[in-house]
Amino acid sequence: MTPGSSSFRFLGQICTRITDGTHQTPNYQDQGVIFISAKNIKDGQLDFADRKYITREEHEYLTKSAKPTPGDLLLTKSGSLGDVAIIPTLDFEFSIFESLALLKPRRDLVDSNYLYQYIRSPEAARHFHGITTGLAVKHLHLGDLRKLKVFLPPLKCQGEIAEQLSTWDTAAQKAEQLIAAKERHYSHELSRLISRSQHPRAHVGAFVQEASASNRGGKWRTGPLSDIATVWKGQQLNKDAMVQDGAYYALNGGIKPSGRTTEWNCEADTVTISEGGNSCGFVSYNRERFWCGGHCYALKKLAYDVDAHYLFHYLKGKQARVMMLRVGSGLPNIQKSDIEGFPVVLPDLATQAAIARYLNALREEISLLGQSVAALKTQKRGLMQSLLTGQWRVPVKDEAASA
Repeated sequence: MTPGSSSFRFLGQICTRITDGTHQTPNYQDQGVIFISAKNIKDGQLDFADRKYITREEHEYLTKSAKPTPGDLLLTKSGSLGDVAIIPTLDFEFSIFESLALLKPRRDLVDSNYLYQYIRSPEAARHFHGITTGLAVKHLHLGDLRKLKVFLPPLKCQGEIAEQLSTWDTAAQKAEQLIAAKERHYSHELSRLISRSQHPRAHVGAFVQEASASNRGGKWRTGPLSDIATVWKGQQLNKDAMVQDGAYYALNGGIKPSGRTTEWNCEADTVTISEGGNSCGFVSYNRERFWCGGHCYALKKLAYDVDAHYLFHYLKGKQARVMMLRVGSGLPNIQKSDIEGFPVVLPDLATQAAIARYLNALREEISLLGQSVAALKTQKRGLMQSLLTGQWRVPVKDEAASA
């Protein structure tokens, strides 16, 4: 490739080495040199929190032919595929397991940050999807990995592209950090407000007066869920009843809908609890009509003095305890009788409504932030498609200044 030109190269041509870690389980130690695997790459970053140790002698043996150094890339090649991280400057060394591929870029051809962005692009994702093997656990083979085609603009242009794309990453990361902080605040307020005789602090203004006035008599009561709602187990919906453009979603347990259908069996504003599977006990609030499947409980016919939003927040705050009701080891589930007997603490209706309005506002903030993160990631994918395939050309700073 001549200076100033663009071309496609195979990944194997723009790296001095592509290898992976040891295929043998090391002899782990209580301390020593850090040893990591695919689980230590999370959302494009290296995370050494969950780590193991090996001896210095074993580390030197394992890294004799290829030692991870700053600017190299680590890519997950088993289990969770295609996640990648750049090795930063560290004050310690480490070794890797076979679930990680080590890429050593040729610095005269490719910018490490550009290659990092390219491997995270839709183009690379399609390549990885096409070459994976294995049914239970997916794998990438190094020979196939080397055949990934990479679009290479001039080095200076690569740096500009990487810098632009990283600004989108930074914006999304800051929004996600804000979401995490607001989730913690919501959990704190939720725990405080659904406990007997607890009220919001003064800074929430009118809500305090509302809640305090309605609860002067200390009208809190505790009773089983079956006293205030009908626990209804949903109806099985076969896959052949699912349609892509159905007007209603089908919730068959789990955390997210399993598809769409043309029929519904539950009204909007219904609280549901997952009945079976790994997520059994998960509490959801359904704002629209939907189909409740056979692995899901719907809470119907609420008592006249029960606010549906308050009941959702209460059960969400107790979700860990609801999940502890699960029985069975292979495919766990929660018995209907155990859900019916679950205790619920209720203030009077006005206090329930006031608490629910406050907590709904907190959840709405989190939801809006989540939508903004999704929008940022969608926009970045479109930008990547244009920049990393040569559809758009990014002028380097020297060119922009002289223009």
